[in-house]
Amino acid sequence: MAEESMFRGIIEFFFKLGIYDVILPFLLVFTLVFAILEKTRVLGTEEIEGKKYTRKNLNAMVAFATGFLTIASAKVVAVINQTVANVMLLLIVCIFFLLLVGSFFKESPEGVFLEGAWKSFFMSIMFIGLVLIFFNAMGWLGPFWDYLVAHWQTQWVASLIFIVVIILFMVWITKGEKPAAKEKKD
Repeated sequence: MAEESMFRGIIEFFFKLGIYDVILPFLLVFTLVFAILEKTRVLGTEEIEGKKYTRKNLNAMVAFATGFLTIASAKVVAVINQTVANVMLLLIVCIFFLLLVGSFFKESPEGVFLEGAWKSFFMSIMFIGLVLIFFNAMGWLGPFWDYLVAHWQTQWVASLIFIVVIILFMVWITKGEKPAAKEKKD
């Protein structure tokens, strides 16, 4: 049997200390709440020598209390941990996709950016991915998936996919080209 590496032992030690289920979720929630309170100035501002400053002490106390209330619930911490881990996985997939897209583009000083319909499509896919990750972390996706697996038969699913493909093909074939825009004369 292979020996456990020193780094794996450190990770296990951090896990036993509660770094992953207490400290990191607390820091994440504290930082996000504090940043939002500072940006929105919900708790007001104070004027010192003619300049307005946020009420950092109140913002910090509200963020601190929110962070502690968050880590008091094991279910919320589990949802945060699962969601953040899966979002990072989605981000890695996104970066690899952009690496592949970038391999087909000419090098430019601005870099590679998706534009137009590709950008909208990719943003929609990312949004759907985030919603599915959150629903899965909350446990709402499991019953839906179990229902689909139990009640859908292979022929029915294949027929549905076939119909959707035919409809998309018909839309693609029948869409007309847009007429060229006429230039306005002054």
